[in-house]
Amino acid sequence: MKLAVMGDLHYHEVDETIPGWLEARDMFFQSFLGRFLEVEADAHISLGDLTNYGYASELQGVYATIRSYGKTFYHALGNHDLYAQTRREVLDLTGQPRYHAITTEQAVLVFLDTAKEMDFEDWGGWVDEEQLQWLETVLKASGTKPVLIFAHHPVYKTTTNSDKDKGSIHPDVDMWKVLNQKEGVGIYFNGHTHIDSIVKQNNWTFVQLSACLDQHALRVVEIGQEEIRVAAVDVTDTALTEHVAMLYNHMKHFRHTPHARGEDADRECVVSLRLAAKHK
Repeated sequence: MKLAVMGDLHYHEVDETIPGWLEARDMFFQSFLGRFLEVEADAHISLGDLTNYGYASELQGVYATIRSYGKTFYHALGNHDLYAQTRREVLDLTGQPRYHAITTEQAVLVFLDTAKEMDFEDWGGWVDEEQLQWLETVLKASGTKPVLIFAHHPVYKTTTNSDKDKGSIHPDVDMWKVLNQKEGVGIYFNGHTHIDSIVKQNNWTFVQLSACLDQHALRVVEIGQEEIRVAAVDVTDTALTEHVAMLYNHMKHFRHTPHARGEDADRECVVSLRLAAKHK
Protein backbone atom coordinates (compact mmCIF):
# COMPACT_ATOMS: atom_id res chain seq x y z
CA MET A 1 0.00 0.00 0.00
CA LYS A 2 1.29 3.44 -0.92
CA LEU A 3 0.22 6.86 0.38
CA ALA A 4 1.18 10.41 -0.62
CA VAL A 5 1.09 12.92 2.25
CA MET A 6 1.50 16.69 2.29
CA GLY A 7 1.77 19.19 5.13
CA ASP A 8 0.23 22.64 5.47
CA LEU A 9 -0.59 23.96 1.99
CA HIS A 10 -2.18 27.34 2.86
CA TYR A 11 -3.99 27.89 -0.44
CA HIS A 12 -5.18 31.48 -0.13
CA GLU A 13 -7.31 34.31 -1.47
CA VAL A 14 -5.45 37.12 -3.25
CA ASP A 15 -5.95 40.83 -3.80
CA GLU A 16 -6.15 41.05 -7.57
CA THR A 17 -5.24 44.75 -7.48
CA ILE A 18 -1.69 43.72 -6.54
CA PRO A 19 0.08 43.01 -9.86
CA GLY A 20 1.30 39.44 -10.28
CA TRP A 21 -0.07 37.98 -7.06
CA LEU A 22 -2.90 35.99 -8.66
CA GLU A 23 -0.56 34.58 -11.32
CA ALA A 24 2.08 33.70 -8.72
CA ARG A 25 -0.46 31.92 -6.52
CA ASP A 26 -1.95 29.92 -9.36
CA MET A 27 1.44 28.93 -10.75
CA PHE A 28 2.74 27.82 -7.35
CA PHE A 29 -0.26 25.80 -6.22
CA GLN A 30 -1.10 24.26 -9.58
CA SER A 31 2.50 23.15 -9.91
CA PHE A 32 2.78 21.76 -6.39
CA LEU A 33 -0.62 20.07 -6.36
CA GLY A 34 0.04 18.65 -9.81
CA ARG A 35 3.28 17.06 -8.63
CA PHE A 36 1.60 15.79 -5.45
CA LEU A 37 -1.44 14.32 -7.19
CA GLU A 38 0.59 12.75 -9.99
CA VAL A 39 2.31 10.48 -7.46
CA GLU A 40 1.00 6.96 -7.94
CA ALA A 41 -0.63 6.13 -4.62
CA ASP A 42 -3.68 4.44 -3.13
CA ALA A 43 -4.61 7.69 -1.37
CA HIS A 44 -3.46 11.31 -1.23
CA ILE A 45 -3.65 12.95 2.19
CA SER A 46 -3.57 16.54 3.50
CA LEU A 47 -2.56 17.04 7.13
CA GLY A 48 -4.69 20.18 7.42
CA ASP A 49 -4.36 23.92 6.82
CA LEU A 50 -5.12 23.02 3.25
CA THR A 51 -6.41 26.59 3.05
CA ASN A 52 -5.16 29.77 4.65
CA TYR A 53 -8.38 30.99 6.27
CA GLY A 54 -11.09 28.54 5.29
CA TYR A 55 -13.00 30.92 3.04
CA ALA A 56 -15.50 29.21 0.76
CA SER A 57 -13.58 30.58 -2.24
CA GLU A 58 -10.33 29.02 -0.96
CA LEU A 59 -11.91 25.63 -0.36
CA GLN A 60 -13.73 25.65 -3.68
CA GLY A 61 -10.58 26.70 -5.53
CA VAL A 62 -8.24 24.10 -4.08
CA TYR A 63 -10.81 21.29 -4.23
CA ALA A 64 -11.53 22.07 -7.89
CA THR A 65 -7.89 21.33 -8.67
CA ILE A 66 -7.78 18.24 -6.47
CA ARG A 67 -10.99 16.76 -7.89
CA SER A 68 -9.83 17.31 -11.45
CA TYR A 69 -7.22 14.57 -10.91
CA GLY A 70 -9.81 12.00 -9.83
CA LYS A 71 -7.72 10.67 -6.94
CA THR A 72 -8.78 9.35 -3.55
CA PHE A 73 -8.16 12.34 -1.28
CA TYR A 74 -8.45 12.71 2.50
CA HIS A 75 -8.24 15.99 4.39
CA ALA A 76 -7.68 16.19 8.15
CA LEU A 77 -8.98 19.58 9.27
CA GLY A 78 -6.47 22.22 10.39
CA ASN A 79 -7.07 25.36 12.43
CA HIS A 80 -6.70 27.62 9.36
CA ASP A 81 -9.39 25.60 7.57
CA LEU A 82 -11.91 26.59 10.27
CA TYR A 83 -11.31 30.32 10.75
CA ALA A 84 -13.88 31.79 8.35
CA GLN A 85 -16.68 29.22 8.55
CA THR A 86 -18.20 26.68 10.89
CA ARG A 87 -17.04 23.09 10.85
CA ARG A 88 -20.33 21.97 9.33
CA GLU A 89 -20.06 24.50 6.51
CA VAL A 90 -16.50 23.40 5.72
CA LEU A 91 -17.39 19.69 5.76
CA ASP A 92 -20.38 20.34 3.52
CA LEU A 93 -18.10 22.08 1.01
CA THR A 94 -15.38 19.43 1.07
CA GLY A 95 -17.55 16.33 1.33
CA GLN A 96 -15.17 14.96 3.95
CA PRO A 97 -16.22 13.31 7.24
CA ARG A 98 -15.12 15.06 10.43
CA TYR A 99 -13.11 12.03 11.62
CA HIS A 100 -13.08 8.45 10.45
CA ALA A 101 -11.07 5.24 10.06
CA ILE A 102 -10.39 2.97 7.10
CA THR A 103 -9.34 -0.64 7.63
CA THR A 104 -7.33 -2.21 4.83
CA GLU A 105 -5.49 -5.49 4.53
CA GLN A 106 -2.18 -3.78 5.38
CA ALA A 107 -3.11 -1.18 8.00
CA VAL A 108 -5.76 0.93 9.71
CA LEU A 109 -5.80 4.56 8.55
CA VAL A 110 -7.24 7.03 11.07
CA PHE A 111 -8.13 10.65 10.32
CA LEU A 112 -8.61 12.95 13.32
CA ASP A 113 -10.17 16.37 13.76
CA THR A 114 -7.97 18.36 16.16
CA ALA A 115 -9.00 21.89 15.08
CA LYS A 116 -11.00 24.44 17.04
CA GLU A 117 -13.86 26.11 15.25
CA MET A 118 -13.61 29.80 14.27
CA ASP A 119 -11.09 30.61 17.04
CA PHE A 120 -8.46 32.83 15.48
CA GLU A 121 -6.99 33.71 18.88
CA ASP A 122 -6.15 30.12 19.83
CA TRP A 123 -4.62 28.02 17.06
CA GLY A 124 -3.80 25.13 19.38
CA GLY A 125 -5.50 21.77 19.07
CA TRP A 126 -8.25 19.97 20.95
CA VAL A 127 -9.85 16.52 20.82
CA ASP A 128 -13.23 16.11 22.49
CA GLU A 129 -14.19 13.18 24.68
CA GLU A 130 -16.46 11.60 22.07
CA GLN A 131 -13.63 11.46 19.53
CA LEU A 132 -11.18 10.16 22.15
CA GLN A 133 -13.50 7.29 23.05
CA TRP A 134 -13.98 6.50 19.36
CA LEU A 135 -10.20 6.51 18.79
CA GLU A 136 -9.64 4.20 21.75
CA THR A 137 -12.15 1.75 20.32
CA VAL A 138 -10.44 1.86 16.92
CA LEU A 139 -6.98 1.28 18.42
CA LYS A 140 -8.12 -1.65 20.55
CA ALA A 141 -9.91 -3.23 17.59
CA SER A 142 -6.82 -2.93 15.37
CA GLY A 143 -4.96 -5.62 17.31
CA THR A 144 -1.39 -5.85 16.01
CA LYS A 145 -2.24 -4.43 12.60
CA PRO A 146 -0.30 -1.17 12.13
CA VAL A 147 -2.24 2.05 12.67
CA LEU A 148 -1.42 5.27 10.83
CA ILE A 149 -3.03 8.41 12.29
CA PHE A 150 -3.29 11.59 10.23
CA ALA A 151 -4.01 14.80 12.13
CA HIS A 152 -3.13 18.46 11.98
CA HIS A 153 -1.82 19.11 15.49
CA PRO A 154 1.00 17.11 17.07
CA VAL A 155 0.68 15.32 20.38
CA TYR A 156 2.11 17.48 23.17
CA LYS A 157 5.87 17.04 23.76
CA THR A 158 6.54 14.74 20.84
CA THR A 159 7.88 16.44 17.68
CA THR A 160 9.84 19.70 17.44
CA ASN A 161 7.96 22.72 18.87
CA SER A 162 5.06 20.59 20.08
CA ASP A 163 5.96 21.83 23.58
CA LYS A 164 5.32 25.46 22.58
CA ASP A 165 2.18 27.39 23.53
CA LYS A 166 -0.59 26.46 21.04
CA GLY A 167 1.88 24.21 19.23
CA SER A 168 0.04 20.94 19.83
CA ILE A 169 -3.13 19.26 20.99
CA HIS A 170 -3.72 20.88 24.38
CA PRO A 171 -1.76 19.20 27.21
CA ASP A 172 -5.01 18.73 29.14
CA VAL A 173 -6.12 16.22 26.50
CA ASP A 174 -4.57 12.92 27.63
CA MET A 175 -3.66 11.54 24.23
CA TRP A 176 -1.23 9.01 25.68
CA LYS A 177 -3.98 7.36 27.70
CA VAL A 178 -5.57 6.50 24.35
CA LEU A 179 -2.43 5.90 22.28
CA ASN A 180 -1.17 3.43 24.87
CA GLN A 181 -4.12 1.18 24.02
CA LYS A 182 -2.41 0.33 20.74
CA GLU A 183 -0.74 -3.06 20.55
CA GLY A 184 2.07 -3.11 18.00
CA VAL A 185 3.14 -0.33 15.67
CA GLY A 186 1.56 3.11 15.40
CA ILE A 187 2.64 6.08 13.29
CA TYR A 188 1.21 9.56 13.89
CA PHE A 189 1.50 12.11 11.05
CA ASN A 190 0.94 15.81 11.67
CA GLY A 191 1.70 19.31 10.46
CA HIS A 192 0.95 22.64 12.25
CA THR A 193 4.40 23.68 13.53
CA HIS A 194 5.90 24.18 10.04
CA ILE A 195 9.11 22.27 10.78
CA ASP A 196 10.24 18.76 9.82
CA SER A 197 10.63 16.35 12.73
CA ILE A 198 10.51 12.62 13.43
CA VAL A 199 10.45 11.30 16.99
CA LYS A 200 9.93 7.80 18.36
CA GLN A 201 8.21 7.39 21.73
CA ASN A 202 7.16 3.99 23.05
CA ASN A 203 5.65 2.00 20.17
CA TRP A 204 4.70 5.20 18.28
CA THR A 205 6.64 7.09 15.63
CA PHE A 206 5.65 10.74 15.20
CA VAL A 207 6.23 12.20 11.73
CA GLN A 208 5.82 15.96 11.40
CA LEU A 209 5.80 17.72 8.01
CA SER A 210 6.70 21.35 7.40
CA ALA A 211 4.57 23.71 5.31
CA CYS A 212 4.63 23.23 1.54
CA LEU A 213 5.42 26.92 1.00
CA ASP A 214 8.54 26.66 3.17
CA GLN A 215 9.75 23.28 1.99
CA HIS A 216 8.52 22.23 -1.44
CA ALA A 217 8.22 18.58 -0.53
CA LEU A 218 5.86 15.74 0.22
CA ARG A 219 6.13 12.31 1.80
CA VAL A 220 5.53 8.92 0.24
CA VAL A 221 4.55 6.22 2.71
CA GLU A 222 4.94 2.59 1.63
CA ILE A 223 3.39 -0.10 3.82
CA GLY A 224 4.96 -3.50 3.27
CA GLN A 225 4.83 -6.85 5.05
CA GLU A 226 7.90 -6.23 7.21
CA GLU A 227 8.26 -2.45 7.37
CA ILE A 228 6.68 0.93 6.74
CA ARG A 229 8.93 3.30 4.84
CA VAL A 230 8.46 7.09 4.93
CA ALA A 231 10.41 8.86 2.17
CA ALA A 232 10.75 12.58 1.44
CA VAL A 233 10.20 13.74 -2.12
CA ASP A 234 11.38 17.26 -3.02
CA VAL A 235 9.45 19.17 -5.67
CA THR A 236 11.97 21.19 -7.65
CA ASP A 237 9.79 22.81 -10.32
CA THR A 238 10.95 26.32 -11.20
CA ALA A 239 7.32 27.48 -10.99
CA LEU A 240 7.62 27.07 -7.23
CA THR A 241 10.90 28.84 -6.62
CA GLU A 242 10.13 31.67 -9.03
CA HIS A 243 6.78 32.57 -7.47
CA VAL A 244 7.01 31.78 -3.77
CA ALA A 245 8.63 35.10 -2.79
CA MET A 246 5.58 36.96 -4.07
CA LEU A 247 3.38 34.82 -1.81
CA TYR A 248 5.58 35.39 1.24
CA ASN A 249 5.44 39.15 0.69
CA HIS A 250 1.68 39.45 0.39
CA MET A 251 0.00 36.58 2.24
CA LYS A 252 -1.79 37.32 5.50
CA HIS A 253 -1.97 34.79 8.34
CA PHE A 254 1.21 33.03 7.19
CA ARG A 255 4.81 33.65 8.22
CA HIS A 256 7.69 32.10 6.32
CA THR A 257 9.79 29.66 8.36
CA PRO A 258 13.22 29.74 6.66
CA HIS A 259 14.74 26.86 8.66
CA ALA A 260 11.86 24.42 8.37
CA ARG A 261 13.85 21.70 6.62
CA GLY A 262 15.23 19.07 8.91
CA GLU A 263 18.09 16.65 8.52
CA ASP A 264 17.40 13.32 6.83
CA ALA A 265 16.45 11.82 10.20
CA ASP A 266 13.76 14.52 10.52
CA ARG A 267 12.24 13.74 7.13
CA GLU A 268 12.55 9.99 6.47
CA CYS A 269 12.31 6.82 8.51
CA VAL A 270 11.72 3.08 8.37
CA VAL A 271 9.46 1.46 10.96
CA SER A 272 9.84 -2.29 11.39
CA LEU A 273 6.73 -4.45 11.62
CA ARG A 274 8.59 -7.58 12.66
CA LEU A 275 8.04 -7.06 16.38
CA ALA A 276 4.29 -6.72 15.90
CA ALA A 277 4.25 -9.86 13.76
CA LYS A 278 5.87 -11.87 16.56
CA HIS A 279 2.97 -11.05 18.88
CA LYS A 280 0.24 -12.24 16.52
